[in-house]
Amino acid sequence: MNLFGGVIPVTGTTFLIFCIFSVLLVGYGIGRITVKGISLGDAGVFFIALLFGALFFEPLSNQLVINGEAEQLKFVEQALSIVEKLGLIFFVTAVGFIAGPKFFSNMKKNFKSYVLLGLIIILAGGLAAVGCIFIGRSIGYGSSIETSEGFTAMIAGLLSGALTSTPAFSAAKEAVAEEYVSLVAVGQGIAYIFGVLEVVLFVQIMPKIMKADMDVERQKLISVSGGAKEKKPGSFKLDEYGFAAFSLAALLGVLVGSVKIPLTSAGLSGTCFALTTTGGCLLMSLICGHFGKIGKISIMPENSTLKMLREMGLVLFLVGAGIPGGAEFVANFDPMYFVYGAIMTLFPLLVGFFFAKYVLKLSLLNNLGALTGGMTSTPALGTLISTAGTEDVAAAYAATYPIALIAVVLVSQFLIIMF
Repeated sequence: MNLFGGVIPVTGTTFLIFCIFSVLLVGYGIGRITVKGISLGDAGVFFIALLFGALFFEPLSNQLVINGEAEQLKFVEQALSIVEKLGLIFFVTAVGFIAGPKFFSNMKKNFKSYVLLGLIIILAGGLAAVGCIFIGRSIGYGSSIETSEGFTAMIAGLLSGALTSTPAFSAAKEAVAEEYVSLVAVGQGIAYIFGVLEVVLFVQIMPKIMKADMDVERQKLISVSGGAKEKKPGSFKLDEYGFAAFSLAALLGVLVGSVKIPLTSAGLSGTCFALTTTGGCLLMSLICGHFGKIGKISIMPENSTLKMLREMGLVLFLVGAGIPGGAEFVANFDPMYFVYGAIMTLFPLLVGFFFAKYVLKLSLLNNLGALTGGMTSTPALGTLISTAGTEDVAAAYAATYPIALIAVVLVSQFLIIMF
């Protein structure tokens, strides 16, 4: 392709990179538009990525100079997958380091609350999915589905998208018959839109509805999360910004996340559970952030490095997930699928929020931080940090996330086995 009347010839990966940065630029602009104090924030990037994917995913594939149309499409999908995964590693690892110094003291004080909240949120999502299955069986499965098994596969995919859970998506694909794997993927792509946008808007709207005083709420959060960060003096750094330490945690996280644990004891023969890259990187960066050093060598990056990588990781993740998601949105349009996706996002959100508020008595920011972890919503955490004006909410996210990660995998498998 030639840009600006042929003055700038752009082909192959250069054109793809041009498109990615264009989405980032426009998305940031859209995200800063504020209506009555509410904005999309970084999710503006996701919105533009969806729109770009819906309108230009196929033309983008056709513009790349690669032999054969199938290879072109495969190249674009793989390239965006790399962007998504790299962004996720940057974001989650940075969050783990930020939360690490306070994480274990916070968990010690609130362990039962975080475990219970994570389970309640995922169970509520599972109940919403079961309700949608019965609704679908009574009114018809949808324009592209003819069997009960196929519809259940679609619902399992919708649930994984509503909870933005890649492990649940992978587990559902393994559990369904081969002819229904594509339906799981379609459902995940459709509901992912709601899984991102609803939670992002929710964490901004609730403080306004409750007329929260953020200064007071931040003080409540500090009292729960353990006060100021711990200092690790006298450490030797391998590099000025701490990127070597960051790389160590990410490397260990990828390795830990690759370990697969068979689920045969749970009656799920042939399937395995893994922390995946997300859970592995979060776990290892929490540990590195907690200890801060090995001997005299610092394994704690500079705070400025963590903030930059957290932001860059989040928007790269949104671009990588959003562009192919937009293409799936157009290719598989059916109004009821979007209704199901919205239900499976909103119901566990509301159940989790009010359970944390009235039963567990969590303060507002601790509640919302734990809620983003329970919904396994990476984009919403980024928005909440901006809304709250403190990174301490990351500790609550990190505490609830692992429980939700395990529970959503099991619930996804249960849906397919039972329905």
